Amino acid sequence: MSRRTSHASLLAALLLGAASFAPAQRIEIKLDPALANAPTTGRVFVFFSKTDAREPRLAGGSYGGSVPFFGVDVESLKPGAAATIDAKTLGYPYESLAQLPAGEYSVQALMNVYTQFHRADGHVIWVHNDQWEGQQFNRSPGNLVSEVVKVKYDPKSRTPITLALTKKLPDATVPVDTRWVKHVKIKSELLSKFWGAPMYIGATVLLPKGFDTETTRRYPAIYSQGHFGLGPPFGFTETIADGRSGRGGAGRAGGGRGVPASTSPFGNAPASAREPGAQFAANWMSDDFPRLVAITWQHPTPYYDDSYAVNSVNNGPYQDALLTELVPLLEKQFRLIPEANARFLTGGSTGGWECAALQIQRPDFFGGSWCLYPDPVDFRRNQLVDNYADTNAFTPNQSEPPIPERYMMRTPEGQPQVTERQMSQLEAVLGSHARSGQQFDAWDAAYGPIGADGYPVRLWDRRTGHIEKTVAAYWRDKGYDLTWNMMTNWAKIGPQLAGKIHMYVGDMDNHYLNLAIYIIMEEEASKLTNPKANFTFDYGRPMKPHGWQPMTNAELVRMMEKYRAEHRTQP
Repeated sequence: MSRRTSHASLLAALLLGAASFAPAQRIEIKLDPALANAPTTGRVFVFFSKTDAREPRLAGGSYGGSVPFFGVDVESLKPGAAATIDAKTLGYPYESLAQLPAGEYSVQALMNVYTQFHRADGHVIWVHNDQWEGQQFNRSPGNLVSEVVKVKYDPKSRTPITLALTKKLPDATVPVDTRWVKHVKIKSELLSKFWGAPMYIGATVLLPKGFDTETTRRYPAIYSQGHFGLGPPFGFTETIADGRSGRGGAGRAGGGRGVPASTSPFGNAPASAREPGAQFAANWMSDDFPRLVAITWQHPTPYYDDSYAVNSVNNGPYQDALLTELVPLLEKQFRLIPEANARFLTGGSTGGWECAALQIQRPDFFGGSWCLYPDPVDFRRNQLVDNYADTNAFTPNQSEPPIPERYMMRTPEGQPQVTERQMSQLEAVLGSHARSGQQFDAWDAAYGPIGADGYPVRLWDRRTGHIEKTVAAYWRDKGYDLTWNMMTNWAKIGPQLAGKIHMYVGDMDNHYLNLAIYIIMEEEASKLTNPKANFTFDYGRPMKPHGWQPMTNAELVRMMEKYRAEHRTQP
């Protein structure tokens, strides 16, 4: 560890230590015997809200949440026993209860319940088993919550505040199938074998006009990827124009998750930012629109709402499950053409990275990709962090003060909003062992090595920012650094990949995702020969944010159909 990193670590420890020893009123959270009849393992949280407009658990737990909260692991908590949150418990945005101002609050407790998995690799671990809600800890079916209680909090008081976990959150609501939108959910044999328990993947399928009457017609497929959500691709909304009422679902273009955007810093922009769902639906249902089937996958893992569609030592063989179990089923059930030139990729943010990764890793399987504002495609620009050259994620490599904080989020005008340190603290509160269900932990689970304890090894320490170089090398050498993967394997994949990648990102992407594309990937791709890469790169200017794309979704579909017609002989 560098001298500068050591100093930063010491300072962080001293600050937290000082807060820990300051007075604080402790919180006792009891597991109601009427709710649980056996010991329960998970993570317990308490939320403090100044208003009663909504339940505190729903207003906290994110980087943009205004509700302070604190979290602690509990192992085999017995019915009737209590977990304790005190001044030593890490919180966000306050590090300690000792820093929480005295006053009247609406307070609520929650337990994110963990499941024990006996995996095929021999590891036994505790993680939250997704309940088809997309790893939303404050909404997940089966998680335990208390009533909301009005309390007067006084850090100097020695009388504990007592809360009881008395309710279990209800099952998730699954949208019903319609003429246009179908839902598929299957047990994955590959993933179930890896995890030692039943594991599921699925898809939401948007059918073209005439599908139910032209029963011998076969269709190309668009795989539009992103965060977990059960709504249809491209935010499709069924309208009166079709003689029907109601909605196909609350999806987002590019595959956004069906939850408030504030729960994820990389949440996709809503469809209305580019094209209202009803407007896209009017195009989709018109007589002259291309006839394709649009599909989003559902593949939440025990670590995140999305697997990044790759095989991983921590998540398991998700890419194999999607391509060898789910896709063949979809091709048979929905009469899809089982050829590379009839399988197209798109998606935004997380889905944009999946779009590029699937195309680069499997150029033989997919015929073209239109990737929107993807997560970092080169880890020399992992947002503003250089995984290989930097020694610390929180601050640049300089030893003389003043040492600036490194940011991971900004406004389109350039105003910094959230630092790497703040986001890392949030994840540390949400979960130990990479179990926060948030962005950095998602990358550690998808790209990183597995530790001796069976959990992902984090790229950087969430409290000090120290980057572990062996982990950085692992991310690269396993091919998750997409530019490195492409450059290293071009002789093999180039003939099948040339011309297939189209990349779009705003010049002021809120998460600095333009940097990996503009500074590195485009430059490196221009050097490729035999054959030339012939990729497309387009940057929104001026001040175009995360979520920018230069075309409507209807125009994007027409572009894909035109590309397919021009490349019918291409494998």
